This record gives sequence, structure tokens and C-alpha cells, in this order.
Amino acid sequence: MAEKINMPRLSDTMEEGTVAKWFKKVGDSVKEGDILAEIETDKATMEFESFSEGELLYIGIKEGETAPVDSLLAILGNKGEDISKLIQINDDINDEDSNEKIAESNIKFEKKVEDSKLSLSDVSKEVEIITMPRLSDTMEEGRVAKWFKKVGDSVKEGDILAEIETDKATMEFESFYSGTLLHIGIKEGESSPVESTLAIIGDKNTDVSEFINKTIIKENSYQNKNINNEEVIDEKSDEINNDKENYIVESDSINLSSGIRIKASPLAKKIAFEKGIDLNKINGSGNNGRIIKRDIDNYKDLPSSLNREKSISIGEELTKSFPNSQMRKVIAKRLSESKFSAPHFYLGVEFNMDNVITFREQYNTIPNTKISFNDIIVKACAMALKKHPEVNSVWHEDQISHNYHIHIGVAVAVDEGLVVPVVKFTDEKSLPEIGSLVKDFANRARNKKLKPNEMEGSTFTVSNLGMFEIQEFTSIINQPNSAILSVGSIEQKPIVKSGKIMIGNTMKLTLACDHRSVDGVTGSKFLQTLRKYIENPITLLI
Repeated sequence: MAEKINMPRLSDTMEEGTVAKWFKKVGDSVKEGDILAEIETDKATMEFESFSEGELLYIGIKEGETAPVDSLLAILGNKGEDISKLIQINDDINDEDSNEKIAESNIKFEKKVEDSKLSLSDVSKEVEIITMPRLSDTMEEGRVAKWFKKVGDSVKEGDILAEIETDKATMEFESFYSGTLLHIGIKEGESSPVESTLAIIGDKNTDVSEFINKTIIKENSYQNKNINNEEVIDEKSDEINNDKENYIVESDSINLSSGIRIKASPLAKKIAFEKGIDLNKINGSGNNGRIIKRDIDNYKDLPSSLNREKSISIGEELTKSFPNSQMRKVIAKRLSESKFSAPHFYLGVEFNMDNVITFREQYNTIPNTKISFNDIIVKACAMALKKHPEVNSVWHEDQISHNYHIHIGVAVAVDEGLVVPVVKFTDEKSLPEIGSLVKDFANRARNKKLKPNEMEGSTFTVSNLGMFEIQEFTSIINQPNSAILSVGSIEQKPIVKSGKIMIGNTMKLTLACDHRSVDGVTGSKFLQTLRKYIENPITLLI
């Protein structure tokens, strides 16, 4: 299936790019990691590599031409594939009327960004404002997982500033500037929308306090609301000098037993009340020891009733809340969209696994080879999909697309939920290759080191909970796929074979289908083919 490649945003201030040089021409084969082109940004000329594989079918921006970020740069796909609709859609977007509509739809966002910033000349020509970058095409906000620099540190171009958690992965973010880190706008563990002020770099003697005050107030005015839906100032504005009465409304709590006034922001008090945290036990990090949101979030000492299980009173209600990660938010959003937009139906089967067990034992006698049952299932699915492209499909409002390339997503559990790295061209890979890829994906997924392109492009998904001794379950379709296979554990049980009862090994699988694109008979035929491959695994090698 053809894939559009757009002009990337290679720096936080980049609005358009110029193609300095193409390293591929139309008709050339492109592999993942190949350098496609040199792109000149507002700061440097950088090599741009491909995150996809296929034939270069179309070049949208020629050498020497300049185009805005997100303009169609190129199209990759299969040889001879019809891409006329993609090009037509791009042409429609580029006509004057469409541009006006796009501009109108983005005007509020652009105004928000512009209103939240001052001209650099208001501070110093040497100062650079670094904003939260858009590190994936679906990213709307990011969370700072870790800072590698602190205020006052020297920064060189190319230094890693921070690790940023997107909706897909945690990625290192490097600096495009040299200077001193003057301000950190988003602290570790905090989330903020794309284009929010992330940091300021400049000459070490530059005073940026006025800029920080005005910028933070304006950004917060768009982001924060209290329980009465009135605008409030949260943690960032808590740290502004409290002599700025226009910006801060001081809020104190009084300890009734001691009569001592406790200085805390309204947001900090609200969160502390919800979590059952005693403000007397917290040292504030705001101005003059004021307790702010960060202090509540970082407070580790749980209520005594949570620390000492034995002291919990009968009938006592206890709750502990945890903030949702970016990944968890996006997973929830997409699964909800899938469940409520695609009419799911389920087909359950039970396969005999005796031959698979023997096959795997023999295969793993090969030196330096170790494959899992899951690797065998993934390979078998790929072989079955070759014969049933209607299951390897995508639903569109005006058509159904059958994919003849097979990219199987393999669901991997991580602390924040579930990610689905993709084994590209699965049918063309050997069992050891599949096993090596899946193992590598799983390890890097748990360490948040997967790249966004490694989780894109799946045409079918396999989810396996057999290792957790789950016998059978159903999954939500990973759109735009039309189906997902849920794999249970191998169970030893009495079975009937050749008219006799004997001990055998079976496994239950459930295929969830999008009824818009896959009918019951279609899904059933796919499972019949899958049975032949799994119950006769030697056919996977033919």
C-alpha cells in the first residue's frame, strides 16, 4: 500500500524546507534507513532518511524547491501501484480554496501559539526559545521523561537536552543551539501541548525573567481550569515572583491545631485534599516556601493507613490516583474509537498443538536457534493472509482496500499499556528472523526505545496472552486493520483422536473481525487455512 512522506519538521522553528539534493530517483528501490534527500531548514542542511520500504513512485518537491512543513515530499509503494488518488488529494489540498479552509481551521491554534510568545527582540537577540516539538504525526502533547541538562549548564549544538515521551515512544531530543540553559519551562514528569515553551537557551548573562512571566501566564491561561471552570494559575505561575499581584492570587491554609499559616497554591490544596495528603508534611519549593503542584506530585510518603496494611480499619475507603501517561491517553482514545466505530464480531477455534510442540523442539536443536510458539503463529498468520487478502484489508467509506503486502503487528505489554511494533513483510521472513525481531521489539518497547515508524503500517495484529496462562480472550481491533487474532495458552487435556480418547495439547484462538470489511464466512475460511499451517507446521518451511 502506497505511503505518503511529507516534508518533515526538522527543527522546532522550521516552517518550510528546501530540498537541496535527492539521493533517490523515481523507480529506485528504497529500504528503511536509506537517505532519501538533503533538506535545508532554517538552521542547517540535514539528511532525511526513509522510515519505510518500497519503490519511490513519486517526488513532490524537486531539488531546489521550497515547500511548507507537511507538504507532500514523496510517495513510496509497490511497483506499478496506482497513486493517482494520492496525488489528486494533494493537489486539491494545495489549491487556493483548500488553503483558505486549512488556514481558517488552524487560525485558533496559530493565534494561541503566537499569543503565548514574545518577539525574541524583547529579550535578547542571543536568546533562543525552544518549544515542545512535534515528534510524531499524531502527537498533540508531550511529557518530559528526563532532563539531561539543568539551568546554568552549558549546551552545545547536538547535545541531548531531554527525553520526551510522545503518544508512541520516548525519544531523545537534541539542541539545535549553543549557549547556556537559562530556563526550563516543562519539568520532569510534566506534560504540555506541542509548541509550549520547553526551554530557553542564550547568553549566560541574559535576564529572561520578564519574558518567562508573561509567556507562562499566557500559556497557562489556555491550559488550566479549576473545578468551577474558571481560569487558574498552576505550578508554573506559582513560581513567578509573588509581588506580581496581577498574576498570582496568594492562597494560604491554616493549621487549626497550631494556628500556623501554610502557604499553598489553590491547585496544590485541591490535589492534596483529593489524595488525602497532609500539607504540614510537605516542604514547599515555590517562592518563600510556598507549596505548589510539583511538591504534591513528588510527595512519596503515603498515608499511614496505606503504608501499614495491618492498621487499615474495617470499612475504611482508600483510593490512590495516578496521572495518565501520554501513551495511556492515546491508547484509551484509539481503542474507544475502534470499539465504537467498527462493528466487531468474534470467531473462536481450538487447534491441536501436538505437532507444533514436536516441530518446535526439533527446530530448536539447530545451533544458535530458538523460536517460540508465538513466532510460529505469527508466521502461520502471514502465510494464511497471503491466501486471504480480504482479511488483510482496510475499510474506507467508499471502498475496501486489500493489502497484498503483509505487515503483522505484535502486541507487547508495557507499564503504560500496550504498544504494537510491526514485523514488515512477515511472510518473506524466516522463523528465526521473526523471533529475533519480535524479541528486539519487546525489549526496546519496555525501555521506551521503539521508533514511531516501527509501530506504523500494520495490516493484521496478533495478541498473545498464553504466557500468562490465559486460555481464551477477545481483543479490540487495531485500526485500520480489519482483524486481530487473540492467542491463548496451550492446555493439556483429553481429546478424541482416531476414535480414541487420549491426552493431547490444544490452544484456543479468537479472531475479532470488522464486519464492515470481513464477513463471517471470510473469517472462517482464513481460520481453516491457519489451522492447516499450525497443525502441520512443516508446511511453513515449504
